[in-house]
Parts: sequence; structure tokens; C-alpha cells
Amino acid sequence: MTSVPKKRAPRLAAGRARALGMPTRGTTNPNRLRRVDRWIVGTPWVARVLRDAAEPVVIDLGYGATPVTTVELSARLRRVRPDARVVGVEIDPDRVAAGKAVAHPPALEFRRGGFELAGLAAGVRDFPGPVLVRALNVLRQYTEPEAWKAWEELCSRLAPDGLLVEGTCDEIGRRCCWVTLDRGGPLTLTLACLPADLQRPSDLAERLPKTLIHRNVPGEKIHAMLAELDACWAKAAPLAPFGPRARWAHTVQLFTETGWPVLDRRRRWRLGELTVPWSAVAP
Repeated sequence: MTSVPKKRAPRLAAGRARALGMPTRGTTNPNRLRRVDRWIVGTPWVARVLRDAAEPVVIDLGYGATPVTTVELSARLRRVRPDARVVGVEIDPDRVAAGKAVAHPPALEFRRGGFELAGLAAGVRDFPGPVLVRALNVLRQYTEPEAWKAWEELCSRLAPDGLLVEGTCDEIGRRCCWVTLDRGGPLTLTLACLPADLQRPSDLAERLPKTLIHRNVPGEKIHAMLAELDACWAKAAPLAPFGPRARWAHTVQLFTETGWPVLDRRRRWRLGELTVPWSAVAP
């Protein structure tokens, strides 16, 4: 009697697929990503994606040597969606083990994986995909072409209405830049900082995402944007006695008056933030 071959499980099952990508340096500190988390929960169109999701799965990709920022993300997202399921994904098995030591399933878990999203990509076992992927300080060691390719790969694995938040920050989270993307590509660029830590807005250039950091040269839109911000910062010097936050907010107000499109309002500016459409800075 001829035996019937058994069907194989999907190759992207969690823990079985080849993890795609390279390990990060692993540097992390408590509250390093608080600015991006605060922006996610405080920006209506971003928070709405999580709030309206049928399956609120969020991935923290490449969280580093310790799971602290993933734990913090899980706690902060509960303000928007109490049942959000946060999954920390790391390519280094020792980092995954460290995460599992503190995880509290099912709300928070850790898996080994990379850009393939550890079995949680759209279409794997009929899963719709993650509604949000946060990938901070993951692509910094890649080349610009590789970073563009990573964007395409990650966006293709999102849920239909999902978002990717990708960028970089300094070691203690005082200077941050990130791009928010959906399946169709990049939507916005956000700068976020502790204004007291800056001499001028262009100090943030060293934290631009990989797709922009080498474009900060004359003739490119991102260079023009930072130059205009510096000029507005200088004009806002009379506000310095009221503190760096007041000066930053007035800088952004002047920036909008020059014609640059700004998507947020003064409440966000006073937090040291500024968000513009991707089209304003796209190479």
C-alpha cells in the first residue's frame, strides 16, 4: 500500500524560519524610545490604526540586548488598546531568552526572527499581519539601498492598514528621527528632541534614517528643510528666556509660515516634535 506523504508546516512558522537580517549593536537604555512611543499613542491617525484593528498585534523589531524598551512599549500601548499583543523580535537567541525571562504572555512575548517577522507576517497561516511594527536603530548599519529594500520587505508584511515606524535615536533618546510607512511606502518624517540638548535643529541630522542621512547635502530637500529650521531657530532667539521648548515651538511656527507643510500642532511642538509629509523631504 502506498503511503501518503505528510504535508509540511508553513516554512515561516515561528522559530523555524531562517531569521532575515543582521544583529544590531544591542545598545539600549530604559526610556530610550519614550519619544517615539509618546508620538505613537498621541498622534490620532496612528493611534486609530491600533484602536480599530481586529487583531492588535504589534512587533518591536530588533529591541536590543535587553527587553526593557519592548516592555515599556507594551505598557504605553495599553492606553490606546488594552488588549494589544506586543511581540519582541530579535535575531540573537540570547536576547530572546532574556526577553522570555520577563515576558507575561499572552500580552507580551518574545520570538527569534528578523525582517521575516518571526512567523507573524501577513499571509502566514492566514494571519493578517501586524498592525504596527516599530523598528528603531535597526537599519543604521545597512547601506542606503539595503535600507530601501528593508522598507519594501517590512511594509509588504504589514496588515492591510498596518504601519511601520522606522528610524534612529541617540543612546538616551534625546534626539530621534523616524519615518512612518504603510504598505504603499513612506508617509511622514518626524523629528523629536529635547530642545535643551540642541544648539540648532540641524544637530538632529546625525539621527536621520538611513534613507536620508546621506542626502543631507545642498540640492536635497532634507538639507533645505534643516537649513530653514536653523534659520527659524535663530529668529526665535528672543524666546530663549522662556526656555528651549518655547523657542522650539516658535521655531516650528516660523517654519510653517515660510510655507513648509507641518502636520502636527503646537501641543506636539512643545514636546520637541515636528512632523512633515514624506513628499517634503523625499530624495
